Amino acid sequence: MPSEKMNDQSVSCHSVLSHPFEENTFILHRPDHSECLVVDPGLEPEKIVDLLTKNNLTPVAILNTHGHSDHIAGNAEMKQRWPDAPLIIGRHDAPKLTDPVKNLSAPFGLPLVSPPADRLIDEGECLRFAGIELQVLDTPGHSCGHVVFLCRHCQPYLLVGGDVLFRGSIGRTDFPDGSFEDLQRCIHEKLFVLPSETVVLPGHGPATTIGQEQRFNPFVGMPAGWAPANRSK
Repeated sequence: MPSEKMNDQSVSCHSVLSHPFEENTFILHRPDHSECLVVDPGLEPEKIVDLLTKNNLTPVAILNTHGHSDHIAGNAEMKQRWPDAPLIIGRHDAPKLTDPVKNLSAPFGLPLVSPPADRLIDEGECLRFAGIELQVLDTPGHSCGHVVFLCRHCQPYLLVGGDVLFRGSIGRTDFPDGSFEDLQRCIHEKLFVLPSETVVLPGHGPATTIGQEQRFNPFVGMPAGWAPANRSK
């Protein structure tokens, strides 16, 4: 499937779809920069390499929203080709990188591991690479150490959301360290307080906006009882 390209005033974003789980990898860069960020390299890393080569882009950091296998499978290829690009993940999901049981690849009969993280991140940190600044938000529920990356200098804001909030759905919470209550709380308290026009780039499926999910998401939006008055101050 061809990559999809989306632009706002300050950041360009390419997406690469990897099978069999239809996982989205995102490549972020400033329009006038050759350096880029690769977020959640999936199970078909050759597609990512091809896109980077065609666009003359060089990864300067590899980010993981969480440690499930479909989001980390391309880490090894990225690190092999660009060893100086740090591999970055939330502190509490770092053990999944090197454990096929915890990253859920072993149950599918295709155990895989990633190189270990070069840097562990926590709530509130700011990452600055390739002329892009991303705020880290802890969003457990789908995975205990899940994080999302928020670009506040984009207009509109851009949220690389992993498996937290999808168009019309949410990430699964039936894994060993999942929790619907935690996921719901994080969405309401950290995501639904963002401007409604904030663009959400999810780990699976098409892009959406915060406002779209507030109004129509059947799991955490107004159909499920959420109302603007419930927003945290």
